[in-house]
Amino acid sequence: MSKSVPSDIEVARAATMRPIFEIGEKLNIPAGALHQFGHYKAKIDEEFAEKAKSQKHGKLILVTAMTPTPAGEGKTTTTVGLGDGLNKLGKKAAICIREPSLGPCFGMKGGAAGGGYAQVVPMEDINLHFTGDMHAITSAHNLLAAMVDNHIYWSNDQGFDTRRPMFRRVVDLNDRALRDVAVALGGLQGGVARQTGFDITVASEVMAIFCLADGMADLQRRLGNIVAGSRRDQSYIRATDVNADGAMTVLLKEAIQPNLVQTLENNPAFIHGGPFANIAHGCNSVTATKTALGLADYVVTEAGFGADLGAEKFFDIKCRKAGLEPAAVVIVATIRALKMHGGVGLKELGPGNAAAVEKGLENLERHIENVSSFGVPCVVALNQFSSDTGAEKKAVMDFCKSLSVEAHVCSHWENGGEGTLSLAEKVIELADSNAANFQPLYPDQMPLWDKVETVARNIYRADGITADTAVRKAFAKYQEDGYGHFPVCIAKTQYSFSTDPTLKGAPSGYEIPIRELRLSAGAEFFVAICGDIMTMPGLPRVPAADKMGIDEEGRIFGLF
Repeated sequence: MSKSVPSDIEVARAATMRPIFEIGEKLNIPAGALHQFGHYKAKIDEEFAEKAKSQKHGKLILVTAMTPTPAGEGKTTTTVGLGDGLNKLGKKAAICIREPSLGPCFGMKGGAAGGGYAQVVPMEDINLHFTGDMHAITSAHNLLAAMVDNHIYWSNDQGFDTRRPMFRRVVDLNDRALRDVAVALGGLQGGVARQTGFDITVASEVMAIFCLADGMADLQRRLGNIVAGSRRDQSYIRATDVNADGAMTVLLKEAIQPNLVQTLENNPAFIHGGPFANIAHGCNSVTATKTALGLADYVVTEAGFGADLGAEKFFDIKCRKAGLEPAAVVIVATIRALKMHGGVGLKELGPGNAAAVEKGLENLERHIENVSSFGVPCVVALNQFSSDTGAEKKAVMDFCKSLSVEAHVCSHWENGGEGTLSLAEKVIELADSNAANFQPLYPDQMPLWDKVETVARNIYRADGITADTAVRKAFAKYQEDGYGHFPVCIAKTQYSFSTDPTLKGAPSGYEIPIRELRLSAGAEFFVAICGDIMTMPGLPRVPAADKMGIDEEGRIFGLF
């Protein structure tokens, strides 16, 4: 970033957007297959999407990153820039990214529409209510919670044991006060009083199901399999047992159709589903990815946070469940993140410090090793900032060369697709070489405890995992109940390989504490909650919402 650039929102507002049917034409999507939300947003008709999914698949490219700073290192920006770069090279390319959550938008991290001249638009719409998918997912989730409480109130024929944890509610905002709450305190007419809590929508099982379901029938099947509670004999009560799956599917009928928008350079972008990667599986929807693969020659997607969280779950959950085979991986790195992992404090990341960069490269090396262990070739994208020095960049390039991995300095934030052309050329080379020999980290039939420990040892380089007696019993019970073939989704801090966010670089020789094991029977994976991670984030001392409003001309300010 070497020249003065307007804010993200100013760049987005200055964009010349094309009517969405023109964007669809680039992928041979007929106008009649687009359900338009105004001029620049549309959902793709379910019938057309199903046909597209059956077509010959394009090449799937994953964008992941090194362990990030709190501001993130630019995975979405790089995904957008790379998609634009591929199109500049004459390739038929599309991007697939997640829908932003209102939690970080109004909290600290900001939106998820890219930045600078590598954005998806209309940015304000995408970062706020978009096409209503988040609200539909929230409503479907909370409908099941309401139907469970209603069932208990009128008869409890299913025998819910209200002493045990039951289906929690969700909201798509950061609200720490809702982590633990008491409900039904209204006396006889208020239902059964108990302690429960809220999660953020992007951590909900319904969100995970939404993103892993392959079609409407699969969606309803998975929703029906959600475990909403248990009986005194510890047998499971599912959403189908309270007749909730049909109504939940109704609420998601329109939402499940993939969303189509465009980049600043008028290239197609699918934005659909939005699970976090630190507390969920961190990937956009299978429906959007498969639709894009049936329509484009190259599909660039991203997985949240560092490769230890996002890429591992992309490989071990999404690719495993959807039968996807990635062709190449881009690992995003920044000089500032390398300096942080080299021991520099967050407030001192600006000044040049090649020695700190060299020390921090151990973190990038760990991610390169981890990605390569899945059998997929990778390339490093150095997301350039104006403060980066020549010595710092040279240290990264030389180090990657010593590992036989190419690194490309990318200026997409400043120059859009033009700033990723060398990266795009390398991605094409890797993808077209058919060198990928993708294999998940562990087999389906490995016991659950061993799966979590395998991730801890091989990805985080921990000595092993620990858990108290109650959690160990949960592992054993789920294994005995026939769920041992499910993959595992690790919920932990994104700021370190360990569960200690202050432990930077490439730590090893520690243990990962498992605090809780949650069954997501509909999503068909387990969530292992590690350390102090929360499934309902809180707002920072000064949230982004403090600076937002509407100006005299009716325009939003403070969103970025």
